[in-house]
Amino acid sequence: MSARNRELLALLAPSLLITAGFTALFIERNNLVSNLSLTYGAVFLGLCLVAHVVLRLRLPDADPYLFPLFAVLACFGLVMIYRIDDTLAREQAQWFVVGLVLFAGTILLLRDYRVLERYRWTIAAASLVLLLLPRLPVIGQQVNGAYLGVHVGSLSFQPAEFAKIGIIVFLASYLRDTRQLLVTGRRVLGVAIPPLKYLGPLLVVWGAAMLFLFVIQDIGSSLMFFGGFLAMLYVATNRLLFPAVGLTLFAFGSWVLYQVRPTIQNRVDAWLHPFETRIYDRPGGSYQIAQSLFSQADGGLFGKGFGQATLSISGPGGHPLPLLPAAQTDLIYAVVVNELGLIGAGALICVYLLAVERGFKTATLAGDSFSKLLATGLTTVFALQVFVIVGGVTKVIPLTGVTLPFVSYGGSSILANFVLLALLLMVSDRARREYAR
Repeated sequence: MSARNRELLALLAPSLLITAGFTALFIERNNLVSNLSLTYGAVFLGLCLVAHVVLRLRLPDADPYLFPLFAVLACFGLVMIYRIDDTLAREQAQWFVVGLVLFAGTILLLRDYRVLERYRWTIAAASLVLLLLPRLPVIGQQVNGAYLGVHVGSLSFQPAEFAKIGIIVFLASYLRDTRQLLVTGRRVLGVAIPPLKYLGPLLVVWGAAMLFLFVIQDIGSSLMFFGGFLAMLYVATNRLLFPAVGLTLFAFGSWVLYQVRPTIQNRVDAWLHPFETRIYDRPGGSYQIAQSLFSQADGGLFGKGFGQATLSISGPGGHPLPLLPAAQTDLIYAVVVNELGLIGAGALICVYLLAVERGFKTATLAGDSFSKLLATGLTTVFALQVFVIVGGVTKVIPLTGVTLPFVSYGGSSILANFVLLALLLMVSDRARREYAR
């Protein structure tokens, strides 16, 4: 069976999943089976088939499982958001359609992704500007001490979602040219230390990560960018020294900034002591992470069932008070655990792991250095984004404002990750075709 036929067959799974999910929600809410669930499933399958036709025509040899895996994540996110808020689910569905258009446009218009190497410095400059936009007056948005969003009129988006792709493109191109220079140098205690001028990229990116941590005050975004860079650096040089030094520098820089930035101190205190009254009750304290842990514990092994999680309670005057703040964005994983239990949450994580595995397999098949580094960077950033938000919600690391890809509500995340998927499939098509030859 050809790759595209396998992809077509695999697309039936997300369509059946979204139909079953909406059927369960309609039964829970109205105690009836509605034809709308079949309609939603058919519309979702139709949209996926349009994207499949584009892949069949332009990327016939691309990985057959990447797009279906991302479709599973998207349909699961639509069902979960609909369970939380019907209006938000409709908006998310609209962003999903726009994301598919952007996905198809990227594949059709960018006929050879390697042309991006020519514009690496322009892409790098544009990415840095995007990262700094949330700190500009008037348009910048601050949420819980972190500067992540930009608000222009009725439009609101997170520029970091798009900047991550640009930075990865720049680093893949730059490391392709300098990777040989980074493995040469004077040997000290049996370890080859490259000249300082070749260590410049590591120090510059470390400094940029620390600067953004200081400016936007978000640990998760800095970890995501810097982690992607270290993974690409290791693939380019095949030396553990660079990731080890990089992690040490990142830890040291984070400790220094913790000493001087109250916002970062509050985040870390809320992470370490979520149930202390003095931290739990203060604005921007540990209420969010504590409620997340309570919700997950309440779900148990098998969960309480779709629609059974208590997301708000009645407050003074009958106004609802959020019991689980930002349930559709930051804490949607806690809702998943509460309603589907550890089993359901584990299944969701397995889908992410499968998507990451296919991304790294694309990197291993790629024949040229730029393609290999680009696939590695894109996959690593995607994996780290999942780790940062799931780790924050489960109290492994401090909670941040990063979204769970394709599951959390957010148009910026949907659009950026569809571009990421398009680039991965373009690399995969070229790599698999050359590998077969």
